[in-house]
Amino acid sequence: MPTPALQSIHVHPVKALRGHALREAAVEPWGLAGDRRWAVIDDEGKLVTQRECPRLALAAAEPLSGGGLRLSAPGPEPLSVAVPDGVGTRTATWNSEKIQTVPAAAEASRWFSAYLGADVTLVHLDDPATRRRLADWAHEDPDQTVSLADAYPLLITTLASLDALNSLIAQGDHPEEGPLPMNRFRPNVVLSGTAPWAEDDWQRLALGDVVFRAAKPCGRCVVTTTDQSTTERGKEPLRTLARHHRIGHRLVFGRYVVPQTPGTIRVGDPVTILE
Repeated sequence: MPTPALQSIHVHPVKALRGHALREAAVEPWGLAGDRRWAVIDDEGKLVTQRECPRLALAAAEPLSGGGLRLSAPGPEPLSVAVPDGVGTRTATWNSEKIQTVPAAAEASRWFSAYLGADVTLVHLDDPATRRRLADWAHEDPDQTVSLADAYPLLITTLASLDALNSLIAQGDHPEEGPLPMNRFRPNVVLSGTAPWAEDDWQRLALGDVVFRAAKPCGRCVVTTTDQSTTERGKEPLRTLARHHRIGHRLVFGRYVVPQTPGTIRVGDPVTILE
């Protein structure tokens, strides 16, 4: 078997928007630098994701120096957005969690509102250290912080598991829905050279010199059924995961990890499974 290696790195500067590939990324306590520091909230303060708004998949946010963004999407003219100055806060809610964020300039919220056809606000997580972990996993690392990601700082997937999943889809009742690309799963890091589903059993691993603790397997939701190029939805991969790859009640693909040491990861870095 080939030596495991870091195949690709992805950040999603705005939660739920298209990912942005990088050759290297700094690892911070709450995740990759620049990953999910921004989000769109509705008029009640709830974080808007592809679960209820698949059209977000067609929008992109290119990172700019200083932490700003260049927004683009089908239809509107691109817009550059600076990091807000931190004056004034807006409470964003994710499930039952309340997160203090800072609204972006009004023109950015108008841009998103026009694109989505709904009254929304673009917000920025000024200091990820202020967001503590959710109640159902706080006992693992009570001081662990996270960006505006759903739960954990990073999500790792593997090419071998995607190949195995696509093989199962091809053998199923509706092979026309496959093969699926990796962007359905919106990972931060993709690894090559592993065995299929090996990530289910990892406890600790190193990407280059940076050590991570493997946390929970990632239970998947309806976002994975969304074609990231068209926003059309099907039944896969949830139908096949339900039949072939459950862990407990979760339909699993990928593994959440938590940084244990600082550093920088790079495409091509060797991957060492420590436990």
